[in-house]
Amino acid sequence: MAQKCVHKGCGKPFSDPTEECHYHPGPPEFHEGQKGWKCCKPRYLTFDEFLSIPPCTTGLHSTVDDNPLPESKPPPPSAAPVPTVKPISTTTTTNVSTPSAAATTAQSTSASAPPQAAPPPESDSDDPNTPTPPGATCKRRGCDVTSPATSSSECTYHPGVALFHEGTKGWTCCKRRVLEFDEFMRIRGCKTRASHCFVGKRKSARRKSGAGDGDGDGGFEKVETVRHDFYQTGSLVHATYFLKKIDKAASSVEFPEDGRSVLLDLKTGDARRYKATVPLFGRVAPGECAFRVAGTKLDLTLKKAEAGQGWPVLRSDERLTGEIIQTGVAGRA
Repeated sequence: MAQKCVHKGCGKPFSDPTEECHYHPGPPEFHEGQKGWKCCKPRYLTFDEFLSIPPCTTGLHSTVDDNPLPESKPPPPSAAPVPTVKPISTTTTTNVSTPSAAATTAQSTSASAPPQAAPPPESDSDDPNTPTPPGATCKRRGCDVTSPATSSSECTYHPGVALFHEGTKGWTCCKRRVLEFDEFMRIRGCKTRASHCFVGKRKSARRKSGAGDGDGDGGFEKVETVRHDFYQTGSLVHATYFLKKIDKAASSVEFPEDGRSVLLDLKTGDARRYKATVPLFGRVAPGECAFRVAGTKLDLTLKKAEAGQGWPVLRSDERLTGEIIQTGVAGRA
């Protein structure tokens, strides 16, 4: 009979005790909004990214949680007893109505409660034209059913997002709050659907205009604008375009011979595409320009055709700020 592994980061059913298990041996850490595992270094801000951290340890499946317990904090020092002072009774009695302690407690609790975030839209259902790989886990939060699922298996999940506040843990879509992370992961979903979501819908199915349009996006979601920044020296301009998950093999950066522009065609691993012609403020030497693709950005190194020329902006179609840019080598005293 198949049993379920209790190692953190695994949770898969197994019947062979010698099967490899990939898991996190350390406890989770939540500090100043960042989330991660004590046993490895990645830290993320969102709970979904935290759950996607790949396990850092390989071992065997287990039905007993043999991971080390988190370090216990020393108890706080006991405060000195405060002496009780008896109030002096007076002969004059004034009938003043005071709010009850229960009402005061209710008001203070409602004032200190964090605002509930609006739940995000529900996950899409599976694309009927996409095959479901065996062993895939349902993408909805709180549902850990793996494919192939039985016809009678319902999807019980949380449509909201994870909420961590003052040591308590829960979901924005339901009221239950717990203190321990293991208890939080066992909170049963508050909504039910008839089918699971193992692969989701493809980008091209969500955005009909992405496939077969005139600019040849080929099913990619078109990105209209990308944030950029730059700085310069006397002979170089260093520009950065911030776009995550750029696919270096599928993307291209070209420097035309006239040196007046840069052609960008950036494709990402999550089916997005940014295609643009960047008109430059000044001329560059195309043969001496270079680029570098990083995990979250594209770095451009542009060689100025006229050394010492100051660029107040990167693009020629941007509004001038009125600043006077002076470059060169400072004179010696």
